[in-house]
Amino acid sequence: MAEYRISGVWKDAQGTITHYGFHTVTSTGVTRAVKKSKATAIQLLETSGNSATTWVWNYKSCFWTVGENVEVVNASTGKYLRTNPDSKETNNLGHLINYDWLAS
Repeated sequence: MAEYRISGVWKDAQGTITHYGFHTVTSTGVTRAVKKSKATAIQLLETSGNSATTWVWNYKSCFWTVGENVEVVNASTGKYLRTNPDSKETNNLGHLINYDWLAS
């Protein structure tokens, strides 16, 4: 069983998320982000016992805060990751840091 945080995303030219910034929660803290493809991210979260939440930078406190649970959804267009579908922009994976600007 593993617990993950997702802090950011990479998108293609059409704005579709292709990769995620995954952090592993350990007994001593949280690891640096590792770029995971959409397929790998889905596989990790479909593994029994694994879970993930968003990890959102809080500018007011200058610290990361745990956000929403992330789940795998099987839609007619294929599998993808999503958070709580409550229409709050800040809960969506697309609202996370755009790592295209920071790291390749």
